[in-house]
Amino acid sequence: MYRLNVKKFGFALGLTGALIYLGCMIVMATAGQGGSITFFNSLVHGLDVTSIIRMDVPLWEAGLGIVQIFILGWLIGACIAAFYNAQIKNK
Repeated sequence: MYRLNVKKFGFALGLTGALIYLGCMIVMATAGQGGSITFFNSLVHGLDVTSIIRMDVPLWEAGLGIVQIFILGWLIGACIAAFYNAQIKNK
């Protein structure tokens, strides 16, 4: 079996999370409150996000969120790769 590069896998997962976060930002900016509620309600299979959705997110807060998602994604990806590599039997 092949070993995963921990840093590259972590970066890939972090970047994927950041892109998903950016997509969420684009949906909220373009669809408005009603469209965003409809979109996210359909994603969470019946949960109603009407009472928790917030449209007045400052730009600095959104920027901080994308950085946090990237860091968490990197850490999670690095852990997954490290755990995967630890399970590979060396020949």
